[in-house]
Amino acid sequence: MAVLALLVGLLLLIKGGDWLLESAVALSLRLSIPKAVIGMTVVSFATSAPELIVSVQSALEGFSSIALGNVVGSNIANLALVLAITVIIQPIEISKVFLRIDWPMMMVASALFLLFLVYDAYLSFWEGAVMFALLISFILYLLKNQKEGVDELDEEFEHLSWTKTMGYLVMGGFSLWLGAETLVKGAVDLAKMMGVNERIIGISIISIGTSIPELSASIIAILRKEKAISLGNLIGSNIFNILAVMGITAMVQPFVVMDADFLTNDLIWMIGISLLLLPLMYIPNDQKFNRLNGVILLSLYIYFIYSLF
Repeated sequence: MAVLALLVGLLLLIKGGDWLLESAVALSLRLSIPKAVIGMTVVSFATSAPELIVSVQSALEGFSSIALGNVVGSNIANLALVLAITVIIQPIEISKVFLRIDWPMMMVASALFLLFLVYDAYLSFWEGAVMFALLISFILYLLKNQKEGVDELDEEFEHLSWTKTMGYLVMGGFSLWLGAETLVKGAVDLAKMMGVNERIIGISIISIGTSIPELSASIIAILRKEKAISLGNLIGSNIFNILAVMGITAMVQPFVVMDADFLTNDLIWMIGISLLLLPLMYIPNDQKFNRLNGVILLSLYIYFIYSLF
């Protein structure tokens, strides 16, 4: 039953996130919000909604290891699994925005997150508020200064009727709530059944599940030969996961790090993979993340998951 609950929960989260994304983008377009704003804010929030709901729900129920593992594991998966598979299928160009804004901001967010947790193994309301405020400042900076790297949104969003838009919004929200409830319960039961702690389940199975929307979107875009997926989208997702998901979770329910391995292993992996992106650009120096880079990242991810168990 634990495995079934886990699968049903993941399915509800994936579908709920998809419905929420469609409704949020369609609603934003109907309200004449510029596409640049939608891409940087609405889409980022919708695709990170599964991580947010699972983390908040886990923290409220006292399973902080799942809340943390979900976000740290998702960030590792976004780069070492999603990005790896994407560039193995089709190499991705490295933009100036990645070097000048996106990657440095991801490292600042990661370092701040590490600092807050290492200091007292506790993420407080005020630390969460600082992280969330930093995200708002970053988004305002992007809207004011960034002129490139904004992808066109699929035109199908513009043709959704009001009825479908509101229907998707309601179904998406309900599916995310029910999926989180089911997933957390299934994860805890599975951890007990397997004799492992919640951290390992959160950082492996749950984080992969909540990263499936990004993976499927990347593969579909590549197969359609669209330029809808860029490196900035994945980096932005990692920034959002740390500053918004962990920030909001801490404001709703401050929590203590229950497993020291988060500090000595998992966070080190997350920051290490993030740092690795920079030297990978020069293997070879072709201003792309190529198939060789993808194989290196994927190999590291497989080793990381293997080492957990």
